[in-house]
Amino acid sequence: MDRITYSTFEIGRCILGRLPYGKDFVKTMEDFCVRNSIHSAVFSVIGAVMSVTLGSYDQKQQVYVTFKKEEPLEIVHCTGNVSLKDGKVAVHAHAVLADINGQTIGGHIFSETEVYAGEVYIQELLGKPLERESDDKTGLSLWRKDC
Repeated sequence: MDRITYSTFEIGRCILGRLPYGKDFVKTMEDFCVRNSIHSAVFSVIGAVMSVTLGSYDQKQQVYVTFKKEEPLEIVHCTGNVSLKDGKVAVHAHAVLADINGQTIGGHIFSETEVYAGEVYIQELLGKPLERESDDKTGLSLWRKDC
């Protein structure tokens, strides 16, 4: 592939919400999208977590390497998207977080990320939902090339 493949969407609902204390970030977002029939969206989050599971993709081994931090962290930046994987809603998010001293860590957010407080902005996208599939070249679950 030597060009950007893309889809166009109409703007749907613009949602502002508060994430529940003590709940898993990824599961909460996926459950919300399922309950509200959101299949395509982009989102951003501000707030804090009590613990986080982050990862980075090892391109040579083609696996995610994850780690867990069990301490209070401020969400400096968090952005993500919602699409479908195997016919189910899938949340993909990356974040930069800071500890009490301002030291930052970041990566792909995984389940077992416990919310302390969070405010989320979700921009629903209307149109044919993007679907993730395994990409042979990278080993990642990427949007289909015919998106």
